[in-house]
Amino acid sequence: MFSAVVVGVISYLLYLAFANAADTPQSTWRSLSDNTQNSHAVYEIVFYLAGAVFVLILFLTLLFTLMYREREGAVAKQFHGNSKLEVLLVGVPVMIVVAMMVPSFRAIAQNTADPPEDALQVIAIGHQWWFEFQYPELGITTANEMHVPVGRAVNVTLKSDDVIHSLWIPQLAGKIDMMPGHVNHMWFTPEKASGEAYLAQCAEFCGASHANMRFRVFVDTEARFAEWSKATAADAAKPASDLAKAGEQQFQLSGCIGCHTVKGNPLAQGKVGPNLTHLGSRTTIASGVLPNDAGSMHKWLSNPPGVKPGSKMPNLGLNEEQIQKLTAYLEGLK
Repeated sequence: MFSAVVVGVISYLLYLAFANAADTPQSTWRSLSDNTQNSHAVYEIVFYLAGAVFVLILFLTLLFTLMYREREGAVAKQFHGNSKLEVLLVGVPVMIVVAMMVPSFRAIAQNTADPPEDALQVIAIGHQWWFEFQYPELGITTANEMHVPVGRAVNVTLKSDDVIHSLWIPQLAGKIDMMPGHVNHMWFTPEKASGEAYLAQCAEFCGASHANMRFRVFVDTEARFAEWSKATAADAAKPASDLAKAGEQQFQLSGCIGCHTVKGNPLAQGKVGPNLTHLGSRTTIASGVLPNDAGSMHKWLSNPPGVKPGSKMPNLGLNEEQIQKLTAYLEGLK
């Protein structure tokens, strides 16, 4: 009776600890692609088998503690040469290991198989500390936000420009390392279109701002993805206001063109930093650290290393007027 109460209390505490796990932004419990469902199926098997072993061992420990506790007149019992018990103690763990091994190998085979021939091709490149996404078939290069169509396989080629990074989209794909000088691959098929972004990040320590190396994935309907693709492949919008036009000149005078590309601006062909062609259409800046609005842009331009420690974008010492001009220009890049 006592052991049953203890097991019940522990089970309830575990339930409370994980009851809302599926609702967290980066939960692996909400599997929304074939890739993560394959992996999650293994996690469930391991979880329930480990839970059963835990409960059984706890129950036997408590049972034997009560049965063989020290009492007056009690005689210790020894077991020698019990073949049935020995077979049981060897056979049960072997069966448990096999029960975990078979689905694990099956999931590995499924997730590492060749993607479908019509898969969308995306090249993901890790930088300190931001992600670059290239769509070679669509002529698109963007940063820190990946758009994919629902129901279509996405084949991601993983590269690194400097150190070891790791691309991880908890609800869509397990983490795969991005190795300098080596190419890795992953593929997944998103199963549910969502107006909200799936949060993702680098999962391999890569320097001072590793924790700030974030990105977002948007799963679009086919029509929405076609619309996004067409808009993103186009040149950046021309400055509309006098302040934005002054900002374009400031962008060139401040040396931003040496690090950043703005499609349609023949002077802005830099490859060091993120492509800014449609920066104004993104939901965040600074690799997901700040929301994309005028106040955040002002804060970022004032002191990038202060917002993101170790940032390779230096503090340019801009005054208030220069920051306002640049903010107007960058927010208009849509």
